[in-house]
Amino acid sequence: MQVWPGEAYPLGATYDGAGTNFAVFTEAADRVELCLLHDDGSETAVELRESDAFVRHAYVPGVMPGQRYGFRVHGPYDPGRGLRCNSAKLLLDPYAKAISGSVRWGEEVYGYHFGAPERRNDLDSAPHTMTSVVINPYFDWGDDRPPRTEYHHTVIYEAHVKGLTMRHPGLPEELRGTYAGLAHPAIIEHLTKLGVTAIELMPVHQFVNDHRLVDMGLNNYWGYNTIGFFAPHNAYASWGDRGQQVLEFKSAVRALHEAGIEVILDVVYNHTAEGNHLGPTLSFKGIDNPSYYRLTEDPRYYMDTTGTGNSLLMRSPHVLQLIMDSLRYWVTDMHVDGFRFDLAATLARQFHEVDRLSSFFDLVQQDPVVSQVKLIAEPWDVGEGGYQVGNFPPLWTEWNGKYRDTVRDLWRGEPRTLAEFASRLTGSSDLYQDDGRRPLASINFVTCHDGFTLHDLVSYNEKHNDANGEDNRDGESHNRSWNCGAEGDTDDPEVLRLRARQMRNFIATLMLSQGVPMISHGDEFARTQRGNNNAYCQDNELSWLDWPESLESDLLEFTRAMVWLRRDHPVLRRRRFFHGRPVEGTHDELSDIAWFTPEGGEMTQQDWDSAQASALTVFLNGNAISEPGPRGERITDDSFLLMFNASSEPLDFLVPVDHGRQWQVVVDTARPEGVPPGAGAKVAAGDRITLPDRSLTVLQRPA
Repeated sequence: MQVWPGEAYPLGATYDGAGTNFAVFTEAADRVELCLLHDDGSETAVELRESDAFVRHAYVPGVMPGQRYGFRVHGPYDPGRGLRCNSAKLLLDPYAKAISGSVRWGEEVYGYHFGAPERRNDLDSAPHTMTSVVINPYFDWGDDRPPRTEYHHTVIYEAHVKGLTMRHPGLPEELRGTYAGLAHPAIIEHLTKLGVTAIELMPVHQFVNDHRLVDMGLNNYWGYNTIGFFAPHNAYASWGDRGQQVLEFKSAVRALHEAGIEVILDVVYNHTAEGNHLGPTLSFKGIDNPSYYRLTEDPRYYMDTTGTGNSLLMRSPHVLQLIMDSLRYWVTDMHVDGFRFDLAATLARQFHEVDRLSSFFDLVQQDPVVSQVKLIAEPWDVGEGGYQVGNFPPLWTEWNGKYRDTVRDLWRGEPRTLAEFASRLTGSSDLYQDDGRRPLASINFVTCHDGFTLHDLVSYNEKHNDANGEDNRDGESHNRSWNCGAEGDTDDPEVLRLRARQMRNFIATLMLSQGVPMISHGDEFARTQRGNNNAYCQDNELSWLDWPESLESDLLEFTRAMVWLRRDHPVLRRRRFFHGRPVEGTHDELSDIAWFTPEGGEMTQQDWDSAQASALTVFLNGNAISEPGPRGERITDDSFLLMFNASSEPLDFLVPVDHGRQWQVVVDTARPEGVPPGAGAKVAAGDRITLPDRSLTVLQRPA
């Protein structure tokens, strides 16, 4: 076999039409072998003799796409110094663009012996582990263009590739649970009718099913256990894992873009699937453990701010390069439109504490590719000081956990929530205004993959996670949920009516709030997980979306109506915070927003401070929008009155007398359909409207 020197850049395996260049960074190794794997189980070893700045490299003519390979790293195995090189372990390329197979768990994939953790394990892992794959980078994107939907037009739909598609009756069996299923016209039609502009996919980077879960007969369904930051997860491919997963993912992105839907990836750069000191040796650990992982003062052990066993070393230039190269690859080669960063506070831990000025944010800020896509932080981790909602740099948006908590508390009847609810409804200026951000920095959500579904939020007071095999100890215990009078399934018609009304309240509130709304997949159908609020290991019908036979339900139609109401009215998706006063140049003497008690009087400080206050009216002035249109034109819109009655009793609301003479009811969550059929009732200034307990009504006045 011919072996040429090759190049140190780019890292990974790069096919050029005649052969493949291989390059891998390791400062810890004495010697590195590239192993080309054959289908008969044999392998051909090629030593990477060339080294530039600790990057070992070689070019091998004739190596074509589909070739499986791995690395064997020869060097010190000395956990006391943080070094875990072991040439008996076939290692994944950290830059692999595709990964084949899965881990067959056993002692072979560990660097130590189960009975003697201090002793090096020289069992060969090759027959038991995953392998990297050389891919063909060429793909016909046609006239694909990123939709580049602005945040104020964005509606995000969080979904799981398998969970969304596995049970759809309109999908062929072979496409269910796959990227091809995601791109099927039946799925895309549902998203477009719903009004979704972006699908946020739960992890699609190659991940590993944990040893513990496999032994229990379970799987890591959510996928927050990454081992390949460049490779699409191979189990979601419908027709092969020797590079086919790359083509299939690209095809799905192209199809979604054709429908005007952006693709946002939920990415996990805070840790890897190799776990702690007792975890397997699959890639980074055996290539250069101290360069990739944050170790404790005793280098045998790993710092863990993620609850998963390890954390990547965010002050290592090689880790930062890996992450930035990965992000750029997914934008430039895979055409994705943004990222949601799991446990993003860990990315800010350059040393110990969370640091807004850490190197990672500097790199993102100056990067001409990554800085231009949607960047969404999950602004917390499990480490000390990890709750960082409102503290990310101006380029970023954030999952607003405070929005979720406050809206849940309001509708379940918690006291002293009205004032904070007002802030969350109007874009959380207390969190985002001081650093120059705008309401669109707030990704608003009531439910997501982690926690109760919308149906379960109104059906369970307690979590029911027994199926996870941890005696119901896992998952959040404080869910801010309310079962409406019965725990779980019930035939009580009053309870069922209240639950349906509460679901409409949550959806309506989400779509009436300033910021960017995010819907969790299946909530539009009242999807249930039977009270399981931590279904991370439930790769089965408990988690998969059970598509109804008819896609014409009251809740689905109401959700569609609320999404489109928001999309049609710029006053419901403003780009700047409200001023709370008349806006100069708008020729309107009324304030851009006003707050009223149910009796029609303007809210006083005493009203806001009242512990039991749970009802108010909000006036949104469509004639006082301060931000101009894209060509500098003035934006005008209809005006709205939002009436919230979160109390347990019916209340009379007086229509304010000075803010419009004639109004029309356009939303009424007390009705089973939520939206009045045809033209809603007309209401005049000074009229009284009775809102049933726990309901909201929206009145509209033409501009």
